[in-house]
Amino acid sequence: MQGQIVKIVSDLHYVKSEEKIFPCKCRGIFRKEHIIPVVGDYVFFDTEKLLIEKILPRKNLFQRPKVSNIDQAFIITSLKNPDFSLNLLDKFISLMEINNVEPIICLTKEDLVTDLDKYREILAYYEKIGYIVISNRDISKIKKLIKDKTSVFTGQTGAGKSTLLNKLNEKWQLETGEVSLALGRGRHTTRVTEAFSFLGGLVIDTPGFSALELNHYTKEQIRDSFKEFKNYPCLYKNCFHTNESECKIKEAVLDKKIMESRYINYLTFIGGIRK
Repeated sequence: MQGQIVKIVSDLHYVKSEEKIFPCKCRGIFRKEHIIPVVGDYVFFDTEKLLIEKILPRKNLFQRPKVSNIDQAFIITSLKNPDFSLNLLDKFISLMEINNVEPIICLTKEDLVTDLDKYREILAYYEKIGYIVISNRDISKIKKLIKDKTSVFTGQTGAGKSTLLNKLNEKWQLETGEVSLALGRGRHTTRVTEAFSFLGGLVIDTPGFSALELNHYTKEQIRDSFKEFKNYPCLYKNCFHTNESECKIKEAVLDKKIMESRYINYLTFIGGIRK
């Protein structure tokens, strides 16, 4: 039978299939061949022996946290306490783009800022290049986006991830405060990655995207994760938009068609890449 791993505790892999949960172990050959199942994996398993026999091809795979087959990521973006960070936002977006995950920017703590128009102007650019920007107050819209998808919630510690998830489903009763659902730091730490069924899809509660650095990706991958760059094809086939002359990206930045902070963050990201 086919199912999906929704929780792993020690050597038990909880597989959901046809609205039932089966606690399964893995075939011995998995360890010999260094095959490591993760939450989100689609698998074939034996319902009588409660044994996972095969992992199906993955859409994507994250190492920290160990999750796979993610459709979309809600990037919880605080405007205050913690302060709004374009560098961190662009880093999250690039990470998701590289891994074929749709980024959704979700704003929190709008009531703590007085100059909201300044942020709206910045975020209008992200909408213009094709990203969804929503408020954590728009619960009905968030539920529509979650429907029938596998979603993760990530962002800065203290940005309000747990508070938002509790509003989406009060039965979860996730602890709030300075602790974040995704990063799992503070008084309470989420030690087990678990996927909850919700609105026909899955919402993943995870210890966190602790490996947010991009230095194990290539310069090409990072460059291609800035989706608006594709609108300005350069004369050079493999232009990195740094020191090349007549670069269309640099021209677009000067013409204010590409937001300068995005370009600066791009240069920062590829600056630490040696390959």
